[in-house]
Amino acid sequence: MTPGPLPSVDVPDPRRQAEPPGCAPLPTRLGVTAPGPDEPMAVVVAGPAGANRRELIAGLLGVEAATLAVPPGSNLLVQHAATATRAAYVPGYRQPHAYGADPLAAGPALARPPRRVELSLPDPLLRHFAVVDTPDTGTLGVAGGRVLRDAVGRAGALLFVISADQAFSAAELHLLAEVARTPVEVFFAVTPGVTGPATPGDGAQAQDRAAPGRSGSARRLDPVSVSIEAHRAALLAAVPALTPARWFPARRAELPQLRRALVGWAADEVLRRGSARPPVPAGAHGRVPVLAGVEPGELADRIDRQARACARRIRQHLALELANIHLRVVQEIVFGVGCAGLPQMLDRELEALSLLATAQCDEAVRGLVDEAAARVFGAPLAEGVRRRITHAVRWGLADHPDGPELDRVLLVTSTAGVAGLTGAGALDALAGLPGAQRDEVLPPVGVALNGGCWQHWRAPGNNDPNAARSWAQRAARGRTRTVPRGVPPLRGDPSLAGRGARRCGRPRHPACLTTPPAHGDPGSRTRPGRVTTTRAPFRFIGSPDPVARWGAWRLHRLRRSRRRTPKRCRSPTGHG
Repeated sequence: MTPGPLPSVDVPDPRRQAEPPGCAPLPTRLGVTAPGPDEPMAVVVAGPAGANRRELIAGLLGVEAATLAVPPGSNLLVQHAATATRAAYVPGYRQPHAYGADPLAAGPALARPPRRVELSLPDPLLRHFAVVDTPDTGTLGVAGGRVLRDAVGRAGALLFVISADQAFSAAELHLLAEVARTPVEVFFAVTPGVTGPATPGDGAQAQDRAAPGRSGSARRLDPVSVSIEAHRAALLAAVPALTPARWFPARRAELPQLRRALVGWAADEVLRRGSARPPVPAGAHGRVPVLAGVEPGELADRIDRQARACARRIRQHLALELANIHLRVVQEIVFGVGCAGLPQMLDRELEALSLLATAQCDEAVRGLVDEAAARVFGAPLAEGVRRRITHAVRWGLADHPDGPELDRVLLVTSTAGVAGLTGAGALDALAGLPGAQRDEVLPPVGVALNGGCWQHWRAPGNNDPNAARSWAQRAARGRTRTVPRGVPPLRGDPSLAGRGARRCGRPRHPACLTTPPAHGDPGSRTRPGRVTTTRAPFRFIGSPDPVARWGAWRLHRLRRSRRRTPKRCRSPTGHG
């Protein structure tokens, strides 16, 4: 028999079966988020400790610096309102804690610091944009830098404040390099510093001593301008893309120039965002033609397989992220902040993980909608049609029995457990910078530490690194099972652990060698939600992922214990 010709590499083989539907590419890291047309404009103020950011913001808004005081690690959001008010948004509560806006007002006694404090002032500058003061860049860490980049991208502008006697750190240069690749507007302000700049008289005398024989009036050196030029030269040597950024001295007499520059940016930004999306997108009204011959059953089966593939990929990636978080937490416990700083660091790690899980779930759902709509309509989706589909799916999820489970917050307790809290107010309390109303199918993923966890590890009697490491390991394993919450659980999904043959003590019996029927089929003897396994997970024993190694080891021990204990055969034939 003569073999036929081999097909070319660039020509698809019609006899080959179609590959199973996969998942669209998902974001693997949290970068600078692009601002949406409906996002509120804001200026994020960042900088190292000792740069007098609070005094600079107080000078811009014309208030006392004590009014802007917040607990360490919390964001301060200053926005416009007719009357001055202040409220703290704490994870674990559905309602904010309101207290006075004057400098002498005592805040509420909270079990843990809030994610943000909103201060409303009747200042005319706040009509153009809000001001967000962030924690010191030296205390953010890896996860805090990711959260800051997300906030800067959605806000639209970054005001970096640095002192005259400070230098840019490696983490700050990395942050500025990431922001420089985006359309975010960057401003720099240089404050006097701790020792303060040299007086103009000292600079003039030094210049006269350097050139005693020169006649005529010598040009005085401005120490503030010299400091600005030095900082600018050092920054551009590392990040040349920030050449168009504007620099301002943080002197009270020159703060009006900074105000005018920020107002000018806000005027241009509101026009750009307003023209990015029309008020009535195409396809928002009217009928949409549908292709003939589309089988609903086949389409639903394909969507179900794609959803399972996306859920599997998201869970695998978040399991790796949790393993990396566990390694960073252990490193900080032993060599860094210790047990007292464990809650603050882990809370930031969970905040960054929540943002990443939300971005991945949103991207996966968009890919599912686009692929299904392309098969139904035969053309790319218009923005108006996409919105109509999104709203319809959200209405369907609201009536689904598992719909309320998607709209909840996961709180890590002091026992490494998980407590759930539902409601839109609970999700809003987790946002460091609130954004526009979401136009996505799934609600955001929210994970945080509750107040009891903060009180436990900040107590002097709980300063035990070994206990903290054990607690962090149990907490990471618990989050592996509960995150992402935005993706519905896959009951009986064979892709999670590999569907195999349920074997009894008689491996030669034909009924025990066959693959069990799917859940819900007639004759299925497996319980709903139970996943059968094969020896496929043993390949994870040599994996560098600690979570995968631990799961493979536990599965190996469980199988050994089952082989030692004789059990009755549960096959449908009843031979045992």
